[in-house]
Amino acid sequence: MRARLAPLVVALALALAGPAARATDLLDAWRAAASHDAEFAAARAARMAGQARQQQAGTLWRPTVALQAGVALADAESSTRGAQFAAPGFGRSNGVDFDTSVNGGTSTRYALSLRQPLYDRERSAQSEQLRIAGEVAERQWQAAQQALILRSAERYFDAALAAQQARVTQQQLAAVQKARVEAEDRFRIGDRPVTDVHEASARAAALEAQQLASTSELEIRRARLADLMGAQPSAQLALPAAKPVAEPEPLAGWLDRAARDNPQVLLAQAQLRNAEQEVRKTSAAVSPTVDAVAQLGRERISGSGDFGRASNTSTQRALGVQLTVPLYTGGWRSAKQAESVALLEQARAEFERAREQAVQQTRTAWLELSVARSRTAALESALRASLARLDATRVGLEAGDRTTLDLLNAQNDAAAAELGLLQARVQAQLQRLRLAAAAGALDEALLVAVNRELAPLPAGQAEGDRPRGS
Repeated sequence: MRARLAPLVVALALALAGPAARATDLLDAWRAAASHDAEFAAARAARMAGQARQQQAGTLWRPTVALQAGVALADAESSTRGAQFAAPGFGRSNGVDFDTSVNGGTSTRYALSLRQPLYDRERSAQSEQLRIAGEVAERQWQAAQQALILRSAERYFDAALAAQQARVTQQQLAAVQKARVEAEDRFRIGDRPVTDVHEASARAAALEAQQLASTSELEIRRARLADLMGAQPSAQLALPAAKPVAEPEPLAGWLDRAARDNPQVLLAQAQLRNAEQEVRKTSAAVSPTVDAVAQLGRERISGSGDFGRASNTSTQRALGVQLTVPLYTGGWRSAKQAESVALLEQARAEFERAREQAVQQTRTAWLELSVARSRTAALESALRASLARLDATRVGLEAGDRTTLDLLNAQNDAAAAELGLLQARVQAQLQRLRLAAAAGALDEALLVAVNRELAPLPAGQAEGDRPRGS
C-alpha cells in the first residue's frame, strides 16, 4: 500500500505546494473564462448581431434607390392603321398606315427608381420588432454574463474546497501515523494495549483510502476549472476569510428588483412586446401602404428590319404617390392573425411564469443568505470547541485518562468541523452572488467585492491554525 501511495503523495505535495507566482484568485478565473468560454463567446456574437438589427430598424423608413440596366438581342414590330398625319409643307392626311420592323436588333434599357415609404403598418411593426430583437440579444448577453460569473465562482470554490479537503486529509493521515508509531512504541514497553495499535492502524488505512479519493477529486475539480478558464490555475486558491457575513437588505426590496430587473423577466417582457407587434401587423383586414415614388427610364431598340434600318426610343419620367391595397390574400392574413393572437397569449403566460420564478429564486437566495450569518457563527463555535477538545484529549492521553481511539475521534471531529465551516463560508458567498443574479445586479463589480473577502490558505496550514481576522 505504501509503495502504491508514494507517487500519489508526491503528486499531492507538488499540487499543494505554495507557488512562487501570485495565486489564482476569483477575478482571474472569471476573466479567463470570459475570454475562453464558447457559450459566452456565442452570446457576445449574438449581442453584436442584435446591435446590427437595431440599426436595421431605422433603415426600413429610409428611401430606397435602384438602378436597372440591360442589353439584349430583340425583335420588334409595330403596325398602325388609319392614323392621321400632319407635317409642315405636307398638309393633313387621314387613313395613313405606319409599319416598322427590327429583326435581331440591339435593345438597351435603363431605369432609375426611388421609393420612400410614407405609411405601412407592417413595416412599422417590423421596425419595432428589429429594435426588440436587439434588446433581446442584449438581455441574453447579460444573462450569459451572470451565468458565467456564477459558473466561474462555483468551479473556483469547488476546486479550492477540494484542495483544502486534500490538505486536511493529509494532515489527519500524518497525525494518525504518528499516533500509530507512538502506540506501537508504548505497546512494546507494556504501556498501551494492543487494541490502540490496531485502532491506529485501521484509522490510518481508512485515511489512506480517503486520501486517494480526495486527491482524485482535487484533480477532477481542478480540471473542470481549467476547462472553463482555458488554462491551468495556480496550485494555491483562495477561500472566504474569517469575517462576519453581512446581513442582506430587506426582502421586499429584493423581490421588487427581481420582478423588474431579472434578466429572464426582461427577456420574457421583450418577447411579449415582440408578440404584440406581430399581432399589430395583421390586425386590420385591409392594410394599405402609401409610398412616394420617382422613376426615370429610357428604352431604345435599333437594327435592320423588313423596311430597312429602323430605331425606336422611349423615355419615361414619373413623380408621385402610390397607394397599394391588398384585396385578397387567400385567407393567409386571417390565419396569420389567429396564430399571432395565440402566440401573444403564450408570451403573456411565459412572462408571468418568469416573474414567479425570479421571485422564488430571490426569496430562496435571500433566506439562505440571511441564515448564513448565524450558521457560520455556530460552526465557528463548533470548530473552537473541537480544537479545545482535541487539545484536552492529547493531554488526557499523555496522562493515561484517554485512549488512542479518543484522540483519533477528536482529530476526525476537528477536521470535519473545519471543513464544514469553510463550506458554510463558501455557500454564503455563492448565495450572495445568486441573490444579486436573481435581481439582475450581478456584475464584475460585485465579484471584485467578493474577491476582496477571500484569503489564500498557505499549503499545509489548517483553518484552525490561521490567524483570526485574516
